[in-house]
Amino acid sequence: MSSKSAPRKAAVTLHPRNRHQGRYDFKALGKLRPELLEFLIPGKEHNLTLDFTNPVAVKALNRALLQHHYGVQDWDIPEGYLCPPVPGRADYVHALADLIGESHDGHIPRGPKLVGLDIGTGANLIYPLIGNHDYGWRFVGTDIDAPALSNARRIIAANPSLANQIELRLQPDPDKLLHNIVGADERFDFSLCNPPFYADAQAAKQANQRKWRNLEEHHGKQLTPHQSFGGQASELYCAGGEVGFLTRLINESIAYATSVFWFSSLVSKAANLDELQQQLRQLGACDIRVVPMTQGLKHSRMLAWTFLDKKQRRAWRKARWS
Repeated sequence: MSSKSAPRKAAVTLHPRNRHQGRYDFKALGKLRPELLEFLIPGKEHNLTLDFTNPVAVKALNRALLQHHYGVQDWDIPEGYLCPPVPGRADYVHALADLIGESHDGHIPRGPKLVGLDIGTGANLIYPLIGNHDYGWRFVGTDIDAPALSNARRIIAANPSLANQIELRLQPDPDKLLHNIVGADERFDFSLCNPPFYADAQAAKQANQRKWRNLEEHHGKQLTPHQSFGGQASELYCAGGEVGFLTRLINESIAYATSVFWFSSLVSKAANLDELQQQLRQLGACDIRVVPMTQGLKHSRMLAWTFLDKKQRRAWRKARWS
């Protein structure tokens, strides 16, 4: 068994294949989505920037980015749901693609033969939209929130080419992640997950306050917080926080050791890694990887693991990736 971090150049902030390098091209984005231009404000460097304090503006930016770079039409989410940063989510998809490619003699397998499991896909459906566009992979997205999946279905309906590419499943038991979802004879080439980071509502509120202080420092003035920033409870916190959630995922994953090639998740706090890796070693994971990711001042990492030995991985590749 090995436990190592994939090599990554320190000078690179976004993954080299990430479509969101450099500054946002608001002129090009505004041609596609003119409503975005309403939210542009003067920046510190005498340029125009987005009013990132306004959740409606952030949602408009996501809508424009998804249409411009991924061909997604009519993307939207209900008020109060998590509006994820598209560049950071894309980095996770590309880091996972590199890991899969490393398992395939350096060649990233593309196309609909590969199927990914997005645990907690939410109302936004970001990971399947990016992964299907850039790599042609199919996805199964799961969630415990029926209204979130209803919105995800609306996005798919607005983009007919996705109808046979993304399947959505409701998890009926909020205490389960893989159980009730993965069929006995079903195979997933990878899973991905953006877990709730906080242990309770108070911790989430404090994190939101820190976010506003950072925004105020960036803008050099006091701001009035928008109440719609944040996300639904299930998106933000759960019992035990990030470690509690991922402990559940790790413990369930052993039951699906031969059903998923690479399990993976984002981990927001580096301090949580030692405990999570120790759990995986105790369960007999054959390979554990930690892949660092950086977007500007934000640092995160992907934790990935597999229970397949080298012989099983070769057989999987021959059957599904050739």
